[in-house]
Amino acid sequence: MEFYISTDKDKLDIEKVHTEVSSTYWGEGRTKEETLLTIEKSICFGMYDENDQQIAYARMMTDALVFAYIMDVVVFDPHKGKGLGRKLLQYVLDRPDVKRVNTVALKTLDAHSFYENLGFKRVGDSEMWMSIDRIKYD
Repeated sequence: MEFYISTDKDKLDIEKVHTEVSSTYWGEGRTKEETLLTIEKSICFGMYDENDQQIAYARMMTDALVFAYIMDVVVFDPHKGKGLGRKLLQYVLDRPDVKRVNTVALKTLDAHSFYENLGFKRVGDSEMWMSIDRIKYD
């Protein structure tokens, strides 16, 4: 499958993003206005097929030095299970502003093995927090 990834927020299918995110355990109850606010305040990644139809979404907040937080990673039906989520996350992790941060973090209840395959490790005894830590403090 041919695809491309864009950070152009004008390309996002807002209705589809809102529908997908608000149907997850972490986004349940999020209003469309709240979804719009998260898009406005974040770096957003849309994945699109060869027909410019959005097939996946993720967003991130970062200071480009110390910390990056990845959120709302979703692959839209019927594209789930084809490795697109991994490709989207790898794209995010390969960005220069993400590669240089000390810590990249996210939260998940049910996708630990997926994120572990991308280099994330569980944080302490947290059931949800995972991170890639590039600096160890003594």
